[in-house]
Amino acid sequence: MKLSPRKLGLLSALYFVQGMPFGFQAIALPVYLRTQGVSVLALGFFLQLLALPWLFKALWAPLVDRYGSTRIGRRKSWILPLQLSLAATCVVAAFVPAQGALPLLLGLILLMNLIAATQDVAVDGFAADSLRAEELGLGNTAQVAGYKLGMITGGGILVWASQFIGWKGLFLSMAALCLVVFGVMLFARESAPRERASPRTNWREVLGQIKEALRLPGTVWLLLFIGTYKFGETLSDVLYKFFLVDAGIRPEQIGLWVGTWGTTTSLLGSVVGGALATRMPLLGALTLTATLRVFPLVGRWWLATAGVTDEGVIGVTMAEEFFGGALTTVMFAFMMSRVDRRISATHFTLLASVEVAGKSPGGPLGGLLVEKAHWSYAQAFLLGVGLSVAFLFLLLPLRRKADSPTPQP
Repeated sequence: MKLSPRKLGLLSALYFVQGMPFGFQAIALPVYLRTQGVSVLALGFFLQLLALPWLFKALWAPLVDRYGSTRIGRRKSWILPLQLSLAATCVVAAFVPAQGALPLLLGLILLMNLIAATQDVAVDGFAADSLRAEELGLGNTAQVAGYKLGMITGGGILVWASQFIGWKGLFLSMAALCLVVFGVMLFARESAPRERASPRTNWREVLGQIKEALRLPGTVWLLLFIGTYKFGETLSDVLYKFFLVDAGIRPEQIGLWVGTWGTTTSLLGSVVGGALATRMPLLGALTLTATLRVFPLVGRWWLATAGVTDEGVIGVTMAEEFFGGALTTVMFAFMMSRVDRRISATHFTLLASVEVAGKSPGGPLGGLLVEKAHWSYAQAFLLGVGLSVAFLFLLLPLRRKADSPTPQP
């Protein structure tokens, strides 16, 4: 069964909204702060601090499964007010000066992440409730591609356009886009929960179902697998932008090559990853994309060793973003195939939080190695390659179980 264009478009739009503030934080903000002389070590810890809501969203995810209006829609009753809150926060940020009020701006970005992370719980539950097994590939393509389109908009297009529309125009544009998607969701019809999905449970039932899900055979390997697949890549990713700044690449070039071209290529990779997840066993698609992901990481080491050229930076950036995007989509489809449908929002959020927690130390570790241990960028990039190769060996214990559906009580 093919995923309907209406459902595909709605999921893409919802994830798009969540990607905009994170795109600004992940792409534009570190380049701006680095040009202001902020150290690599401080930036590594600082950016992880702003992303904490994405790490800890599992703590309040059970609220999304427990509460919700059946009249408005179980997930829709969360998504709509959160979208309005995100738009309002963007409007406030528009009136914060770019210079001289950095703590206030960063506080607002943290609030944006908190709102977007909470909405992500509800949207993930909406997707898990409505997508059938044969729709997971395309559904997660919508998730990753929509999110990355939001990142391109918030971290690339609007930052570039800020030279014409100003700082205020950047955030007001984000607010307007949030309101457009709010209007789409307002008139969207939320489908009834699929089989085995309970519209409302008490706290004891929710906690009991979480325990059951975590006690399934192979859970430890599954969590280790999800938690380590991006660690080496993240260590390399965080340092890569700083490496380009220190190599003399202008910020506007980095914004274009990494923030726009790179993220667009990542989006294309996500589409390819969704196709692979639809046509191949999920474990086979994971093995293929995780292996190909290693080659552009080696390319970063090569740039740091042999020297930077415009062609080399563009080629390595686009290859890494493409294969990394494909791997992310396949992994998210794999994660969604393992959730207990009774607590879909909570269970998927737990897995997603493990994914965030696993890769989060990569940035601070990279900063420590470069700033305190005096590693070269080339040495740090080579470590990222080694960690990504080591991850491939975790595929072996899951080979017998990864493509079988999660047992449902």
